[in-house]
Amino acid sequence: MKIIAYAEAGHTALGVVTSATHFVAVADIAPDLPASLIAILEQEDGLARLQKAAQGREGDRLLASVTLKPFLDRPNAMWALALNFKSHIAETGLQTSMEFPHLFMRTAASYVGGGEPIVAPPEAIARAFDYEGELAVVIGKPGRYIPVEQAMEHVAGYTCLNEGSVREYQMHNRQFGLGKNFEASGSYGPWLMTGDEFGDPATHTVVTRVNGVVRQRAPLDDMLLDVARVISYLSQGYRLRPGDLIAMGTPGALKPQPDDKEGQDLSRQYGPFPTPGLVHMRPGDCVEVEIDGLGVLRNPVTTDTSYSTSAR
Repeated sequence: MKIIAYAEAGHTALGVVTSATHFVAVADIAPDLPASLIAILEQEDGLARLQKAAQGREGDRLLASVTLKPFLDRPNAMWALALNFKSHIAETGLQTSMEFPHLFMRTAASYVGGGEPIVAPPEAIARAFDYEGELAVVIGKPGRYIPVEQAMEHVAGYTCLNEGSVREYQMHNRQFGLGKNFEASGSYGPWLMTGDEFGDPATHTVVTRVNGVVRQRAPLDDMLLDVARVISYLSQGYRLRPGDLIAMGTPGALKPQPDDKEGQDLSRQYGPFPTPGLVHMRPGDCVEVEIDGLGVLRNPVTTDTSYSTSAR
């Protein structure tokens, strides 16, 4: 089952995707369920009731006719992993623990939904604005001190994620902090796919494209620490809650093709680790994160119109 959130009459509504082009509104097929996905997940049988209500339904609404929104309305925690792909560790030359995940947090305000514009910082503020294509995990069942063997029972589903990162601000101090949390700098979506439909994450591949050019491609089994181990580790520190999101890290850049002048031009890179094949996100770009069997998260990149000379 694929669950979306979309804008409708000034508020956010939920839908279930029924085909490549159509969906049904949750309010139409299950009016007794809450209008919030997290509230549905908080009910022990909420997701199962929604699956039953959606079974066999034909969509009566067009996906193309709505604006998608982030489907987590009030997440308790939005975790992210750094240096969790072997290819990314190799390209940066950085060291990390082979046993414990390198974790940081993002705010809900730093994410937009599928199709919504990602906002690039003004060049006067920062120029190294990077995509990071990732798999994200959404918790459905709460728990503390979760054994690795039982961790996947706590997963509601998965989504694609672009963790837009402002490298200059990331390097200002030892904490990633603001560089990972610029307003509307990242995205997730286009939907939540339940775990029973997605299957084993390790059997899938993540691909990132910028203006149609593939910039990242890696199997998800290249992750240093898998989903179960990360969930178990997090649960040692606090009780995981329905709607918690975990971004599982990003792979390294693909080497540029001979005709890829932009990817070969290191003089156009402003981050701490100039890397062949890496390009920064800029206004006017279109960035796609695709995970096979899950979907494509597509976002235009736009200018931060709130920045002006009076704001400086």
